[in-house]
Amino acid sequence: MRIGTRAVRWGVPVAAMAVVAGVAVAGPVIAAVQAEPSLPRRTAAELLADAVEKWQSGRLPQMSGTIVETASLGLPALPVSGGATSPLGLLSGSHQAKVWYGGPDRLRLMVPDEMSESDLVVNGDQVWWWDSAANTATRVKGAPDGAGRPDAVPYAGTVTPTQAAEEALRAAGANTEIAVSEDATVAGRAAYQVVLTPKEAGSLVKEVRLAIDGETFVPLRVQLYAKGTAEPAFEVGFDSVTFTPPAPENFAFTPPPGAKVKEATAPSIARGPHDKDAVDRPEGAAPRVVGDGWDRVVVMSVPKRFEGDPAGAADRAKGGRDGDGVASLASGMLNAAAPVSGEWGSGRLIRTKLVSALLTDDGRLLAGAVTPEVLYAAAAAK
Repeated sequence: MRIGTRAVRWGVPVAAMAVVAGVAVAGPVIAAVQAEPSLPRRTAAELLADAVEKWQSGRLPQMSGTIVETASLGLPALPVSGGATSPLGLLSGSHQAKVWYGGPDRLRLMVPDEMSESDLVVNGDQVWWWDSAANTATRVKGAPDGAGRPDAVPYAGTVTPTQAAEEALRAAGANTEIAVSEDATVAGRAAYQVVLTPKEAGSLVKEVRLAIDGETFVPLRVQLYAKGTAEPAFEVGFDSVTFTPPAPENFAFTPPPGAKVKEATAPSIARGPHDKDAVDRPEGAAPRVVGDGWDRVVVMSVPKRFEGDPAGAADRAKGGRDGDGVASLASGMLNAAAPVSGEWGSGRLIRTKLVSALLTDDGRLLAGAVTPEVLYAAAAAK
């Protein structure tokens, strides 16, 4: 397993302030609670403002819990390396992670796999990454101050309710209807539900439901629905959660006897020790975003050695040499996608109920929760 480029961000971001401001002047789009509430009534503006104030104040509650992420995007079978912790591994099936948070300098995240587990342990100035499958303990040197803050810890393949909420809030804007729905019970706790409904025709998202704890204002669950569906296409939330200080032993780590002990600097860990493509990727080939709001499209370059070689890409992915998963996705697309062409050029397209992806013949991969037409427009904007 490896530490990749995903980052766990637990705090509601500064970008949410724009959403709050937009909601505050939205007027009629803020709906009242439909059912008899068990929690004090609040508008969407009040809820989001409370959440922003709580998290930006730094008064993060100590907690522990189990997070379950479930995806049913309708993607074709893809050659995925890295198991449950790989970015592509999160695109299908169900995955679990455990979290213990004891303050800005104490955090533990654990992702179990079939016969192994991966742990990130932050205890003061001690930062460890434990990979039981490889029997390797990596001590992270030069971790910045506050590395244990949940909004600052790099950890691959883990999506938390707050990280998912962050992405939803980042996408929200003037073209989003924001309302308060009926209260919900998540992990045994009463929660408000804020519903974000995109107005942009090019989005495949019907709505996003954010469940916010009624006492701590911590996001407990995020559900993403595709247009024309009744069940969430993506869901991440707490299966269990306790807002009490975790036991100190949860943050203690000593490499087991016989384990291989290594050292790495914080930037290397953040990028990923096995991200070989990051080493030989040409300048300017990093992923970029085209558009904004719900119509955002991610554009990235496919490594030259994988273009037109789906079998070779699959073999290399299985061998653990597909550092960022781009080649794996490109390989799956080449095998399953339909040929398409237009003024933007030619390539292959996959469309699912929630995600569209385009692999162009000139070596670009474009993806987003958008219609193919939005991808074509992004492809034309070279």
